[in-house]
Amino acid sequence: MRRIPETITRSIYDTDHFVLVTHIHPDGDALGSMFGLADILECLGKKVFCFVEEPVSQLYAFLPGCVRANTDLEALHTFVRDAGGKVIVIALDSGDDNRLGRHKDDLLALTPCCIVIDHHKAHKEYGEHRWVEPTRSSTGEMVYELAMALGVELTYTSAFHLYVAICTDTGSFRYDSTHARTLRIASELVEAGVNPAEISSKIYDNFTVARLKLLQLVLATMTLYASDQIACIHVTRHMFTESGAAPQDIEGFIDYPRSLQTVKVAVFIKEGQEGQVAVSLRAKGECDVAEVAKLFNGGGHRNAAGFRFAGRNIDQVRGEVLDVLCKVLGNTQCGVAG
Repeated sequence: MRRIPETITRSIYDTDHFVLVTHIHPDGDALGSMFGLADILECLGKKVFCFVEEPVSQLYAFLPGCVRANTDLEALHTFVRDAGGKVIVIALDSGDDNRLGRHKDDLLALTPCCIVIDHHKAHKEYGEHRWVEPTRSSTGEMVYELAMALGVELTYTSAFHLYVAICTDTGSFRYDSTHARTLRIASELVEAGVNPAEISSKIYDNFTVARLKLLQLVLATMTLYASDQIACIHVTRHMFTESGAAPQDIEGFIDYPRSLQTVKVAVFIKEGQEGQVAVSLRAKGECDVAEVAKLFNGGGHRNAAGFRFAGRNIDQVRGEVLDVLCKVLGNTQCGVAG
C-alpha cells in the first residue's frame, strides 16, 4: 500500500468546505466513494456539496447518499460563495478530467486546489494533489484507507456506501483486483453493520421488466470469435425504444458474455447519439484490456476498460476492435464461431 500523500490529509484538515465530483454516468464505485467520503468529511465537521451532472440512475436509488446528489450548478455557485470562495474539489474514480463532464472547467477552476483519488491504470494527470493506486480494487477501498488516516470512525451509512463501491468494482469480489486487504476492509465494513446479503440483493435483484426485455434483445446479438475466446454484443438506440428501457439499464450486461467458459474478452458496443459509439471491454486471464483501450485513446483497468468512437457505425467499430483483440490473443484472423 502506498502512503497517502500528506498534502492530501493536511489539505483536508485545513479546509472546511468541499465539493465532491466523479465521472459522468457514475457506477457503484463512483457513487459509493462520493457518498462515503461525504459522510466521512461531515464526521470531521466539514461542509460538503456532492455535484453530479445528471440525476443518479435508478439502479443506485437505494443508496442513502442519493439525497446529497445535486445537479444544480447555481446551487454549487451559492455553496462556493457561502464558503468565501475557498473550497477544495475532490475528484473520485475519474482517471481523466474530461470524464468529469461538461462543467469540468468550472469545477477545476475552484480554489485552493483539486484533489484526485483514483485507481485507474491509464490515469491522466490532473489536479494539484493526486493519490492514484492502480493496484487497488476500487476507489471505495482507497476512501476507506483515507478515513483511517484521518482518524474517522465509520458510521453505518459510510460503511454501506464503501461496501457498495468495493462490491460493484470487484464483481462481488470475483475479479483479480480483489486482494487480501480488500477482503479485510470488507470485513471491517460488515463489522460496522453492513449486511452483504442485503446489499447484493439491492445491486443484483433490481431488474425492471423493461430492463429484462432489453437484456433479451442485447443477448440475441452475441457472436463468438477467435475460437470462442471473444464474445461480442451490442445495443442500438432502437433497442431502447423497443424495450422501453433507459440507457443506464445496460449496466452489468457485459458480465453475461464474459461468463462463458471459453471467453477471454467480452466486448459490448453501444450506439449513442450523433454518431457516437462506446465500447466496453471485460477480460479474464492474461489479456490486459487497459492496454487495448489505450490504442483507441481510452483507458481503464487490466480487466475492465473502455473507449469511444465518433463517425463510425457498430459494424465498423466491431471490425476495428476485433482486429486488435485477435492479434493480442494470438489469432491471425477472427473467424465467426457461431
